[in-house]
Amino acid sequence: MIVSLHVATGAAGGALAGTRLRALALGPVLHLAADLLPHHDIRSRKFEGWSGVVLVALLAATRGVTSPEAIGGLAASAPDLEHVLPLPRPGGRKLFPSHRVGGLHQEGGVPAWAQLAAAGILLVAVVSRPRNAKRYW
Repeated sequence: MIVSLHVATGAAGGALAGTRLRALALGPVLHLAADLLPHHDIRSRKFEGWSGVVLVALLAATRGVTSPEAIGGLAASAPDLEHVLPLPRPGGRKLFPSHRVGGLHQEGGVPAWAQLAAAGILLVAVVSRPRNAKRYW
């Protein structure tokens, strides 16, 4: 999935999780689940990188830097940092399971424009939710 959707699903997951620790733990699980769906990626690493930075900054500014929403968004998008940072690659392979294991990250299916639309809808729902809204659990 594109970075914007990873941030958005992580933010929504963080809002539902209700705590920073649960949001942090849920982020990579949501990233893996999203990567398992066949999808089209955006080829521009510049767009991907900046959209992720801007959306995490938006969450931090509207929900708080240490909010479950901001931490969830960051945790769900963090695995994609290995695409741009010189992290270790044991055996020449990437670290995150859906990036490492062939067949888990497949091209096709959900187009990039639909992922951007879904990310926008999710983020509007998260940032417009009252800060004192009742937690779901």
